[in-house]
Amino acid sequence: MRTVRMLATAALTGAALLGLAAPAAHADTPTPSADPSASAGSAAGAGPTEAGTTFRTAARFLPGQQATAQAATGDYLYWVFPADTGERPTVDATVTLPDAALRHGPATWRIDVYDGLRRRQPCMYGAQSRTVAKDAASVALTCVLRPVRTSADAWANDPLPGSYYVRLTVTGLPEEDLGQPIAARVGVTVLDKGGAYATDGSLAAPLVPGATTADQAEADADAGRPSAVEAAAPEDGWSSGWWSDRWLWTAAGAVLAALAGIGGYALTRGSGRPSPVPPGV
Repeated sequence: MRTVRMLATAALTGAALLGLAAPAAHADTPTPSADPSASAGSAAGAGPTEAGTTFRTAARFLPGQQATAQAATGDYLYWVFPADTGERPTVDATVTLPDAALRHGPATWRIDVYDGLRRRQPCMYGAQSRTVAKDAASVALTCVLRPVRTSADAWANDPLPGSYYVRLTVTGLPEEDLGQPIAARVGVTVLDKGGAYATDGSLAAPLVPGATTADQAEADADAGRPSAVEAAAPEDGWSSGWWSDRWLWTAAGAVLAALAGIGGYALTRGSGRPSPVPPGV
């Protein structure tokens, strides 16, 4: 009975530890969608109403916001948003097209996503480019990025924490349709992938274009100005990169291994009583 109680206690303890770790490792809940009633300064508030025309002038918005712009067909539209360690961003774009009576043929639209080093990031899946008929009222595009890692080899193209740029443009249409007015809407949602994609290293700082040197950062701090990295941060700031839910799984595995060793010893050591001596010996 004593051995059975010990094994039952070990099983319950292991189940409790795994129960704590599992939700963190499988937290695939998207961030809240934009709330029109929220203030514009929060992550759930309204996004920018204009887009940049280059990387340097990209309009900044946060995941959960909706960025909009009025533009002309043929323009290159740029936005930028932050993505942190463990997040898997999904970029959605919708373009409201000119009236069909004004168009002369089908059009092909495309979104591309670049990281802070301006490396184009491939989409895991999603309709990154679509061709729509002449009479289509709108076109919807989606790019699901790979999960953001804490670090990567210098030769790798893995997504890393920092700024991510969205570029939206038309790549094919009749020349007569250039310059016609369109309306664009872009949004980003993120899934928290936790420690499943964590690595052992971490960046010294997120990949943010225009990041200041240590001397300039000190001067900005003395003057009360945010640094480029601080200005580009998510609403709750950049994570340090050292913590992930792998610590929970590691601790749970260590405790289960210790309990299994204790249980195995209890089963194999016997009752501890000496064996009876056969008669006549």
